Amino acid sequence: MKNVAVFCGSSEGASNVYIENAKNLGEELAKRNLTLVYGGASVGLMGAVADAVLEEGGHVIGIMPRFLEQREISHTRLSELIIVDSMHERKARMAELADGFVVLPGGPGTLEEFFEIFTWAQLGLHQKPCGLLNINHYFDPLLELFQHMTKEQFMHETYRSMALVDVEPNRLLDQFDSYEPPAIKTYRR
Repeated sequence: MKNVAVFCGSSEGASNVYIENAKNLGEELAKRNLTLVYGGASVGLMGAVADAVLEEGGHVIGIMPRFLEQREISHTRLSELIIVDSMHERKARMAELADGFVVLPGGPGTLEEFFEIFTWAQLGLHQKPCGLLNINHYFDPLLELFQHMTKEQFMHETYRSMALVDVEPNRLLDQFDSYEPPAIKTYRR
C-alpha cells in the first residue's frame, strides 16, 4: 500500500477530539510513508489531516472540483493539487489513486463517498480496504444500522465485515495491511 484516500468533513466538528484525531491519522500516514489522497481543502478535518502529513514531511495529493476551489478553500501547500470538473471525477480520481480508504467523521458528502466505495468493494470493482476511524464513537449509529441490515438480510455478514473499524489510526492501518477481500457477491436464479 502506497496511497490512502481519506474521506472526511470540511468542518471541524463539535469537539476538538475530531481535529486531534485527524492530526493523529495524518502523523501515522506520514510515519508509514503513505501518501494522503484527499479532497484538497485547507479547512476542517480535511485541512487538519493534510497539515499533519505535511508537517511530518509526508506527501499529499488533493483533488478538488473547480466549483469548490473557492468554497472549500483549496490547500496551497500540497505536494500536488489536481483540479477536476465534477464531484464524480473527484471520487473516480481518488479511487484510482488510492490503495485503501479511511473515513473520518463528516456529513452527508463524507458518507456518500464511503458508501460508494464500500458498495464498489462488495461488487468486486476493487479489492481495497475500507475503514472507519470511529472517533468519539461517531460511527456507532452507522455500525448499528449495518447490524440491523445484516439481521434483516439486506447485508451479508461477509460484506458487513468489509468495513474495518477502529478508534486508533495505527490499529486501523494495521488492519489494512492484513486485509483479505471476500469473494465477489453473485446472484443466481
